[in-house]
Amino acid sequence: MGAITDVSGIRVGQAERVGEGWLTGTTVVLAPPEGAVAGVDVRGGGPGTRETDLLDPRNLVERVHAVVLSGGSALGLAAADGVAQRLLRDGVGYPMGGPGEVVPIVPGAVIYDLGRGGTFSHHPDAAFGEAAYDAAGTEVEEGNRGAGTGARAGGLKGGVGTASTVMPDGATVGALVVVNAIGSCVDPSTGELWAARHCRHGDLPPLRRPDEAELLAAKVEAAAQDTLRRPPLATTLAVIATDATLTKAQCAKVSGLGHDGLARAINPVHTMFDGDTVFTLATCAGEAPDPFAFHALLEAAGTCVTRAVARAMVAAGSTHEIRSYRDAFPSAFD
Repeated sequence: MGAITDVSGIRVGQAERVGEGWLTGTTVVLAPPEGAVAGVDVRGGGPGTRETDLLDPRNLVERVHAVVLSGGSALGLAAADGVAQRLLRDGVGYPMGGPGEVVPIVPGAVIYDLGRGGTFSHHPDAAFGEAAYDAAGTEVEEGNRGAGTGARAGGLKGGVGTASTVMPDGATVGALVVVNAIGSCVDPSTGELWAARHCRHGDLPPLRRPDEAELLAAKVEAAAQDTLRRPPLATTLAVIATDATLTKAQCAKVSGLGHDGLARAINPVHTMFDGDTVFTLATCAGEAPDPFAFHALLEAAGTCVTRAVARAMVAAGSTHEIRSYRDAFPSAFD
């Protein structure tokens, strides 16, 4: 199925807490020690972000050392402090002088999941970031993990998903998504996942169109929640990574096409109540693409994001009275 960690040098760590009023977590995407060239595209109307201005191609810093995705709304931005402290301890960061004199560059963004575990004030802090950093590796667990622990999408359980692909020129592209949207990932006329038609063989278990009775029940439940007329706060986040050599401006462009991937999988997307944000990391271990290869990379990045959304929705499990897609549409699973 592939994962963002198929890009050599990229690692992912996750930490979460569930129970006793908690339902939230943090996901960190770590770059290689030398960092990765990065870009960002923020399109939601209610973003919660950290250090995104430095990713503007006009600004000084070229490389970042991690991207932190977290629950907790603006309160959850504190998780990035824990990652920054761990990087500082390990001597990883922007060099400022002698050995160990570095400043870790750690952009981040948050989803809104406050109160979903029962206690509104429970949110990730620096300790969540430290735990996610310490857990980092090449295996990426999907569904109710990390920043996806308390995620919800269109009234169903959201979560973390990932996907990757290898380009004809040998470059690898991967994406990790935290699906937490006001909009729905489900086609209301059929009950099918919008993103499923864009997936590859092996991305998902065999799926079929759900039974009409389940579709009707889902429509009744959605009407009762009334999330479109009175939407809660939300936000979907993504990180795209590649080993191709890209500039900051090119990374920003990749992030823009990542939003196209979200738009194929979630409807509506980029609302005033979502803070949808997409980061891109380029490790620059491979060659710089020519314009035609870059065009192909853009297309692949958007598709990886779409596939990752589908995987997140299928992997998510029901919890705290938030039903998963699997439990809402059991007949969809062959």
